[in-house]
Amino acid sequence: MDNLHQQTACSAGAEAILSLQPSSSISLTYHSLFGPHNDLMLLELDDKLLPDILHQRVTLRGQPDEDAVLCTSSKTYAVKFVGTSNSMLLIPPSEDVSRSRNNKDDGSLAVASVLKVAPGCMELVEVAPKLDELKLLLSQKPYSFGEASEMDISEEREETGLGLYRWEDLVERIQASDEELKMGLQSISAVEIDGYWRILDDSYMHAILSMLLHNVILSNWSINALDEDEVLGMLEADGFPRNIAKHCLQAYGNKVDDEGACVSHLWILDERRVCVCLAREILKGGKMKLEIFMEKWMRKLPDGMCASFEMLEGEILTEKLGIETWLYPFSVSSLPSTPAERFAILFQQRLKWEWKDLQPYVRDLKVPGLTSEALLLKYTRRSQPTAEAEPVFSAR
Repeated sequence: MDNLHQQTACSAGAEAILSLQPSSSISLTYHSLFGPHNDLMLLELDDKLLPDILHQRVTLRGQPDEDAVLCTSSKTYAVKFVGTSNSMLLIPPSEDVSRSRNNKDDGSLAVASVLKVAPGCMELVEVAPKLDELKLLLSQKPYSFGEASEMDISEEREETGLGLYRWEDLVERIQASDEELKMGLQSISAVEIDGYWRILDDSYMHAILSMLLHNVILSNWSINALDEDEVLGMLEADGFPRNIAKHCLQAYGNKVDDEGACVSHLWILDERRVCVCLAREILKGGKMKLEIFMEKWMRKLPDGMCASFEMLEGEILTEKLGIETWLYPFSVSSLPSTPAERFAILFQQRLKWEWKDLQPYVRDLKVPGLTSEALLLKYTRRSQPTAEAEPVFSAR
């Protein structure tokens, strides 16, 4: 770099570099504060992310033992350092912009001062949110029969923090954008109770559903037109907190889009969600003969609902033992969302999978930049003895 005399050189900053014309040049010198400046990092951005950065709509999230991720309101990005063989020079703006712009008028030579030589830059790569930690955290203390109707948190429990997390706690712990975190809470059927996000114990959820179905029979309600106020009032009278009863309606039903001026909303029970819940309760004991299961399952169904074996895709697996068919619970909701961990568990469960059995356990996997076919190529081997045969997948 040229070290020019002060009387013949004009200190020019980044403005001079930006306005440099093709085939022209500029002299460089060391800035008076030149050094490693490890507190300064270069970040390469896609144009679509620039508004979020400039308007401070991004956050860095991660624990001290984790690699940091950058989150916008709706997406999560891994932060990767990419080295380069070319020197990247960091040149700050000139302190005297007006003089640098007019330097060619006074005959002085523009010189740009380099503050730092960067060996590379940080790059953002979109990644799937790390929501497995969310399930793990909220599973520490599910809401159950043992708790009072209105949660009473003592000072001792507040201090120890036994499995109780507010929204701000989850934002700090979970590497996901706010929108992805909300979707994750919804996917595990979490509910906010007294400011804490909780999942309900399976037995407790089943008890609420059973009481709801019992009241449907007693009150001769239609499962396709449940009055919200009546249902919540009845469940509240049975000892369930109103917000928990409302959560049950949301978990097992869908609100009817009524265009009239009804005071209370109407709900319709979701056939698949109700049937799956009843099936899970039956299979809590483990493996069961198909015929016995189907008999118990059909007996539990409320009038007006029809169950089919297809509803249990991703919930149960079957196996042949002689001439008998047995089934056992194996829910996709219990599997990790990371593809490598997911496929490892699947092939521990079975060495070979037919596509019709495997598909329900992999269709929810989402990796930015990779299609479902690419995931299968990466983690499985496909074999097909004949063109007519069903493809079979084994571990790669």
